[in-house]
Amino acid sequence: MEELLIKTYGEIFEEELLAEIIQVAKVVEFKDGDIMIDYNQYIKTMPLLLSGAIKVMREDYDGGELLLYYLERGDTCAMSMTCCLGRKQSEIRAIGEISGVILMIPVHKMSEWMGKYKSWMTFVFDSYNSRFNELLNAVDTIAFMNMNDRVLNYLFEKSKIENSTIIYKTHHDIAKELNTSRVVVSRLLKALEKDGRIKLYRNSIEILLK
Repeated sequence: MEELLIKTYGEIFEEELLAEIIQVAKVVEFKDGDIMIDYNQYIKTMPLLLSGAIKVMREDYDGGELLLYYLERGDTCAMSMTCCLGRKQSEIRAIGEISGVILMIPVHKMSEWMGKYKSWMTFVFDSYNSRFNELLNAVDTIAFMNMNDRVLNYLFEKSKIENSTIIYKTHHDIAKELNTSRVVVSRLLKALEKDGRIKLYRNSIEILLK
């Protein structure tokens, strides 16, 4: 864990802060599909992602879900930080997308380190800014993109996270994360395949042209 921590955050945090993280952090391994944070849960720790990827979902009024953004190595979740510091229930669900490892930081250390380490304060504010921009992108996608563009944008983002042109998602999975119907997604994917943009397989999609 120590080696992976230094590899991921060694250029961001001071040595003293890294040493404290090693002392207080809880190491958690997760797999694809594991729920890390759930709706209405009180959050008492903040995650630092060492490896893998996590998707952050938001529930609508009808019980459906919408993908907000992904967390990758070196990231943290600004929404979980807000819930920790404000002692509020979670309004998001964080689900393992690619198996990995996270460090869970106790909430009382978050406040302590804000005044103690400049690098921690910078990291927290940068994380808020990054997640805010990603939320704006999610809003823009819903408000200004048609569903065809939303599906394409989803595939490109997923390809980036996976670092592969092969995406292992069913039509149902994509529809759920875009909060639309499987029939609509299947129709649009077929059209993209006809245009030579993708190739459809059973439970997977290959991106041919970006």
